[in-house]
Amino acid sequence: MYQPIEPFPQYPAGAPAAELPHPPIPPQLKSAVKAMYAGAAASVAGIVIDIATVGATKTAIEKNSRHHLTATQLSATGHILVIGFAVSGLIATVVWIILARACQHGRSWARITGTVLFAVATVDTVAGIHAPLAVAVRAWSPVIWLAGLVAVMFLWQRACTAFFKGQP
Repeated sequence: MYQPIEPFPQYPAGAPAAELPHPPIPPQLKSAVKAMYAGAAASVAGIVIDIATVGATKTAIEKNSRHHLTATQLSATGHILVIGFAVSGLIATVVWIILARACQHGRSWARITGTVLFAVATVDTVAGIHAPLAVAVRAWSPVIWLAGLVAVMFLWQRACTAFFKGQP
């Protein structure tokens, strides 16, 4: 009598599949993750700086405006700036943390996303040089950008590439 052989034996009910061991996190990736957490902290500090200097930013906007702004328009501008600074800073902080954790777990999408966001941040930082902003805001923006530069430099080193590909 012929009895067919199953190509893949089934696990007994309830037995979990064996997990493949993850390769150890390379020191370069640990450094990249630290840079990302530093970027998150710098983003929180940036929120404080942005809000603390909103008066100076409003003055810079008024000086660079082609039209004279009324008191009501300046007041509304201040409210919009505070809300915009807080929301964008919080979003940036959350993104930094999500990318750091995803990179620690070997998610290659996080490395690519972080690199793309760094390119966008580069354009934003360069554009911010000529934007009507308070001096402290202009001075702090490159600090956050620098955290991204350090993270991206570490993320694309050979050891990190091997980690993201899952090689030991």
